[in-house]
Amino acid sequence: MARQRALVIGGSVGGLFAAHLLRAAGWEVAVCERAAGHLGDRGTGIGTRPELFAAMRRAGITAPASLGIDVLGRTGLGPDGSVVHEVAVPAVTSAWSRIWRPLRQALPDALYSGDKTLAGIEQHTDGVEGIFADGARLDADLLVAADGLHSSVRTELFPELAPRYAGIVAWRGVVAPHQLAPDLHELMFRRMVFGFPDGELLLSIPMPVPQGEPGERCCHFVWFRPADEAALTALCTDASGRSHGRSIPPPLIRPELIAGIRRDAAALLAPQLAALVNGTAQIILQPIFDLEAPRVAAGRVALVGDAAFVARPHVASGVMKAALDAEALADALAASSGGVDAALQRYNAQRQPYGAWLVERGRHIGATIADRKADPTQRIETVMREYGAAGVVRDQPIAARVTVST
Repeated sequence: MARQRALVIGGSVGGLFAAHLLRAAGWEVAVCERAAGHLGDRGTGIGTRPELFAAMRRAGITAPASLGIDVLGRTGLGPDGSVVHEVAVPAVTSAWSRIWRPLRQALPDALYSGDKTLAGIEQHTDGVEGIFADGARLDADLLVAADGLHSSVRTELFPELAPRYAGIVAWRGVVAPHQLAPDLHELMFRRMVFGFPDGELLLSIPMPVPQGEPGERCCHFVWFRPADEAALTALCTDASGRSHGRSIPPPLIRPELIAGIRRDAAALLAPQLAALVNGTAQIILQPIFDLEAPRVAAGRVALVGDAAFVARPHVASGVMKAALDAEALADALAASSGGVDAALQRYNAQRQPYGAWLVERGRHIGATIADRKADPTQRIETVMREYGAAGVVRDQPIAARVTVST
């Protein structure tokens, strides 16, 4: 009997998890990634939970200690640099590239195609066909859409659905130990550190260096600031006057904007956090979006990761959710006696409510950050306790948070 075939669109973390787990379940897989180059240098720090490392082990990937580093707890700083609050929430953080690289290295090159742009899909009774910009057409029993926030597959299935701009931007950067004074190392490379300008949040997160020896640390900061649509357009306009829409390559950010961010850091942030903003060589601008699909399966197509739901970074769960989506999809296919169609119905019933809950959680934390009328002490306590993958969550989702045993 011929093995069933899955066509995976997207070679990022979600696509690679899906490929490995489907292969382990006996499927043939082909991964098609639109980017021509190597993805291993992309991404910054990520939050983790034990479920992420369990998914890697299930995919056959050894999870060495160097994948993550221990974070001892959370410290909130006032504008003068004094400690205003502490929360004992230990965590393990990682770097996106440290998850992607072993997943990619373990997948045979023959199963992964780069520079492969999907142009469309055609579904029929018992399968689906991917149509590519280079003229190729690939048949499969299942198409897994793992092509991210701007998913072409999701756009074809739900043309009316688009990412919603949240009205905030994140200024990001990564700081190495040599870029900070030694007396800041214990705080910045061992703890998550929070700063609370009015209606804003700056968060500093220790992370392993993207490439380096086990135990080497750097620090990733993200500063959430409000910006309406007009302000976003201005931020994404380069020095020549060219507008880049809703994003801009970091080298093209206007120098006066970077200078303004550094001035604001000195004026609004604790000196320890201002040192991060001034210490990074390249500040990055990231507009924040969220998105929720009404379904995560349609016909012979399954959406995983950011192709299905995009929650604000406040939940720090994008990579983990992609891994759990892939596990749930593989489990549904393995458990279904009614074939692929019945399995995808089961997958949708399980993962769509979870994704919707995660988006709502991100909006809740975002609203708390922006609430200028809230009691400052309560606002600080809520954000510091609930933020991120390891945060203490105020509610449970409609479906179980963890859908596989660990």
